[in-house]
Amino acid sequence: MAARRVGAGAVALALALTLTACGAGDDPDDRGLPPPSVDAQLEHRPDKQPQSDPTRRPVGPAASYSDWDLGAHPLPLRPDGLGEMGPTPPELIERRLPTRDLLAPPEDGRFHSTIGPVTTAIRQRMGRTWSPACPAGLDDLRYLTLTFRGFDGLAHTGELVVAAGEAEDVVSVFAALFDADFPIEEMRLPSTADLDAHPTGDGNNTAALVCRATTGGSSWSAHAYGLAIDVNPFHNPYQNGDVVLPELASAYLDRSWHRPGMIQPGSLAVREFARIGWSWGGSWSSLKDYQHFTATGR
Repeated sequence: MAARRVGAGAVALALALTLTACGAGDDPDDRGLPPPSVDAQLEHRPDKQPQSDPTRRPVGPAASYSDWDLGAHPLPLRPDGLGEMGPTPPELIERRLPTRDLLAPPEDGRFHSTIGPVTTAIRQRMGRTWSPACPAGLDDLRYLTLTFRGFDGLAHTGELVVAAGEAEDVVSVFAALFDADFPIEEMRLPSTADLDAHPTGDGNNTAALVCRATTGGSSWSAHAYGLAIDVNPFHNPYQNGDVVLPELASAYLDRSWHRPGMIQPGSLAVREFARIGWSWGGSWSSLKDYQHFTATGR
């Protein structure tokens, strides 16, 4: 989970524990600025993209947004370094926030994607979320840009860093989600600022690569290899005992009340990730990690 501004508010441990705890499954696991020129990037093949109608919008009341200042409410710290878990603020019980564009949105409102190398400029933006000590080298990773539908009903451009061998499949999943108008609040690269931010418990960044070990262990997380993605973490929190991440997302532990952005058993997101061989943390029995999809089962 990432830190400030749109989807902000995750401290190093909270980011780590959703992008590490995320994946603790039945086996424990981890979980800007405009990008550089895309000269070196490869435009994703148009023949694999669904023909979306740019006028389509998510189902739900139009222009009814949550009145909440993201990242502005620091939480007291627990002894383990996480923020104290608390009830979900009334403004976020039915969370719906517009997306602030960090990358230029598609002019035609349709799905577009690129797959390219992790350039020096992108590497600098990633900060401490990757280092030479990580198990996946930069040559083993790919930088993706892809269109997603926001809760504002508009098309936006997101970015992910994933394992090279999974890049095209991951793009195909998000193309299907866009075509179905599945709303995503934010999708940007986690950075050092996210790792250093004080926990505010309101983060909601859809992200993939964050390099660190599994929660409570010494083995690398699936996120450290670019083999896991967390989708809308606030709408799809992690729960293990009394730990809920993001810390203010407890209202979304009630999975019987379906709200936009949630991932449910058998839903399109679960089916699409299953199609490419990835599994869902929401189906685990020892804990629940509703945001987490993984190629490793962890």
